Amino acid sequence: MATAAGGREGFTGGGGGTAAGGGPWARKPARQLVAETGDAGGLRKAVGAVSLTAMGLGAIIGTGIFVIIGEAIGLSGPAIVLSFALAGITCVFSALSYSELASTIPVSGSAYTYSYATLGELVAWIIGWDLILEYGVSVAAIAVGWGGYLQSLLDSVLGVHLPDAISKAPGDGGTFNLPAVVLVLAVAALLCVGVRESARTNTAMVAFKLTVLILFVILGGYALLFHKGGGAGGFSPFATHGFSGVVDAAALIFFAYIGFDAVSTSGEEAEKPQRDLPLAIIGSLVIATIIYIVVAVVTVGLAPPSKLSASTAPLADALKIGGGYGSWAADVLSLGALVAITSVVLTILYGQTRIMFAMTRDGLLPRSYGKLSKRRTPVRITVSFAIGIALLAAFVPLTQIAKLVNIGTLFAFVLVNVGVIVLRRTEPDMERGFRVPFVPWFPLIGIALCIYLMTRLESTTWLRFGVWLVLGLAIYFVYGRTHSRLQRGDREPLVEPARAP
Repeated sequence: MATAAGGREGFTGGGGGTAAGGGPWARKPARQLVAETGDAGGLRKAVGAVSLTAMGLGAIIGTGIFVIIGEAIGLSGPAIVLSFALAGITCVFSALSYSELASTIPVSGSAYTYSYATLGELVAWIIGWDLILEYGVSVAAIAVGWGGYLQSLLDSVLGVHLPDAISKAPGDGGTFNLPAVVLVLAVAALLCVGVRESARTNTAMVAFKLTVLILFVILGGYALLFHKGGGAGGFSPFATHGFSGVVDAAALIFFAYIGFDAVSTSGEEAEKPQRDLPLAIIGSLVIATIIYIVVAVVTVGLAPPSKLSASTAPLADALKIGGGYGSWAADVLSLGALVAITSVVLTILYGQTRIMFAMTRDGLLPRSYGKLSKRRTPVRITVSFAIGIALLAAFVPLTQIAKLVNIGTLFAFVLVNVGVIVLRRTEPDMERGFRVPFVPWFPLIGIALCIYLMTRLESTTWLRFGVWLVLGLAIYFVYGRTHSRLQRGDREPLVEPARAP
């Protein structure tokens, strides 16, 4: 294999790689991708298994369960538990594929990098551009949900009500969502400090939000079992809008599951990627799914769908309506939601910056944009993304953002599943820390489920997604293709190696 300091293999060979100038379908050998991470001045390997799993939980458990669940229950009724199960099963097949590729190609970039090694540069660019959209609007949506819980907590504890003009987007009756902007900029500042500090902060926040969700289940379960507040909800009728409502809710709350893929973006910074990445990806998804179903059961028992569907803080309101507790319980839950959503913003924004870093390293975007700071973090990328996302969160309503995130995520999952099948054929002997069972059947099932959920999304969502992809293709053919390191045959290290003392 190539070495980091020099004498590295070119962009040919290695199981299906193509020569420089091979056109938009040229593939970058997986071994070459891994070798490049050894360049001097690269990202720091500082994240272990516990932090990676916490990163997955930090990215998954947030706005989906604390905010979006209310609207989803309005679509499905008590059958929301089936919607969570359906969305979770859809993710499992894709999580297996992510685990194999992450353990095989432990490089920043996630699905973008995997597609570069398996499907070619053009597809890699498309998925990278898609992931920038997915992660960016995801952070914006999450930040908007954070503002709803902040308002609930300020109202209850301090009697302070933020004016709609500075706490809601124009489409929601306001002018400017200031809380969402403050959250995004604060998290970006932490990410600029360093990955180790960010990971430790995230682990602490994950521990806190899991504790709060356990408290919700205990308090809500006690109220249901012993009729403390009477329990205003119920499980009959179970599927208020039939199977169609269950599937529609699953397509919406799929937003609650995105995040496990963010673990794969840290492949280059993982201490033992072949072992720890699959464990963290699959483990965080399984834990989150169990938590979601249990919380959903308690929630629908406490309050009717009609009350929850219009709520910006549905879990807190469920305790108020059907729990019979004082406001303290809802206040604790609101605080937990604030911490939970903050950790999601931290993890997803982190993942987005690493994908962009990988794209700049490959030359598809200006390499100077990906320059690392003295603490070896991509500060320029982080700051620019934070500003753009803050503006999006300030002016766009939550529901529209969430739907756009879902279609981007599902599209990425389709390509990752395809990538596993392709890489098994092009590089069958490559070392894999984890292998998807029953290939190609499991990846094909994952593809089919993702496509099915995509068909349940609105046509306007497809239109916006299409416009974004067309814009991305224009940038690739105008800039990316002519500056690509692969196309230009650039074999030089990205930075000068450190001189020997």
